[in-house]
Amino acid sequence: MRHVLRAARYAWPALPTLVGLVLALPVLAFGGTARRVGGTLEIAGRPIARFVARMPARLRFQAITFGHVILGVDHAVLAAVRAHEQVHVRQYERWGPLFLPLYVASSAVQLACGRDPYRDNRFERAAFAADAARCDERVTSPSAAADRRPHPGRAAGGRAARGLRAAGTRSAR
Repeated sequence: MRHVLRAARYAWPALPTLVGLVLALPVLAFGGTARRVGGTLEIAGRPIARFVARMPARLRFQAITFGHVILGVDHAVLAAVRAHEQVHVRQYERWGPLFLPLYVASSAVQLACGRDPYRDNRFERAAFAADAARCDERVTSPSAAADRRPHPGRAAGGRAARGLRAAGTRSAR
């Protein structure tokens, strides 16, 4: 039964995963690298960074998820935003091929209401809540006193996205 459930987790979001794989091919062909992490394929490299740098500032991202494929500007950024992007992977597993239209619809509703179409998107709010919970867990855990390394998903003074947005980019999409 466990194998059936696992297969379903990959089958339901197969179409968005295929989109991610198609987008990954030119990245890999032009020097990008791939890593398997937590049931996902993380693709990063200079081709993505160059592409993102040419985008309008409001559309820039540091990482973006398509099913079980996560594309990022580099592997250090992917490590920093991994918890956030894993929430999106779980959302794809729940909503499958409906996720992208639902995501766009949520952004459109937020924009129509005069809100930020990224920050106020219901799917992003869930991902940012997971980021905050992860940080809180690290701060309140018994081993937190011994582990003084900075949270990889945070910039100084707040969420990683805050520092990245100040530079005109989004931490995750």
